[in-house]
Amino acid sequence: MSVITGSPGQTRSLTAYLPWMSRTGRICPLRLTVFLALLAPALLLIFDSVTGTLGPRPWEAAIHRVGWWSVVFLMASLAVTPLRRVLRWNGLIAVRRMIGVSVFLTVMLHLLLYTGQQSWDLIKAASEIVLRFYLTIGFVALLGLAALAATSTDGMIRRLGGKRWQLLHKLVYPIGLLALVHFFLQSKNDVTEPILFSGLFVWLMLFRLWRWRLGDPSLAGLALLAIGAAILTGIGESVVISLKHNVPLSVMLQSQFDPDLGIRPAWWVLGIGLAVTAFAAIRQYQRRPASA
Repeated sequence: MSVITGSPGQTRSLTAYLPWMSRTGRICPLRLTVFLALLAPALLLIFDSVTGTLGPRPWEAAIHRVGWWSVVFLMASLAVTPLRRVLRWNGLIAVRRMIGVSVFLTVMLHLLLYTGQQSWDLIKAASEIVLRFYLTIGFVALLGLAALAATSTDGMIRRLGGKRWQLLHKLVYPIGLLALVHFFLQSKNDVTEPILFSGLFVWLMLFRLWRWRLGDPSLAGLALLAIGAAILTGIGESVVISLKHNVPLSVMLQSQFDPDLGIRPAWWVLGIGLAVTAFAAIRQYQRRPASA
């Protein structure tokens, strides 16, 4: 079997570098599941492209779909640490790097598809990125993701040192903000999905702020985070739509409680936040006999 030699006296099988393998060279069910989940959208896109089911404007449909998945993967990468802490599931750390690299690859595909839409005219694509603000923001986010992906290896962690590496990888927070702004600006009239993702981003950031200032949140703290993120999401959506469509802010705030308008993003954020709280309570209950 082929091996790769690292430091003196250490060898590592090539199969150990496969994304679904653990460091011991065995198949890791969690890694394999996450890998297949990350790969599935690309396979579905290829299938729809081959079968011609992307609609009358296939390039645009593919660009938007890949962009949407890149935001999903970015939120998933940011959710690893909170879920690991809340659910007491340290094994999640094993898939954080895989998800993070997938974000970069997905955004690269997003850019590649945009270039294809421009008939592979690199000069035209570059000029559009410079001239259109939302494209400029997206490209800056891509450059940041490239830096994070390039320094995601064990070797780069050793070269940079733990503290400098952690400081560099905190760039993922402003990168996430840039990605959401890019999503907002290209969404035109319907901003429901950008608002929803922004609400989840708010929860993820509030969790980190709480943990930084007060330590890991209790069950009551998690419930408060869910409520706080939902309130901010509802206010944010009301303000954005009020300014965008010149609707009184009071009307938009009241619309958050109108069932005829469907479930607003704030309620989805609240539901997801409370679901995390419920899972945390279950995990605490499961662990209680073992620690007794």
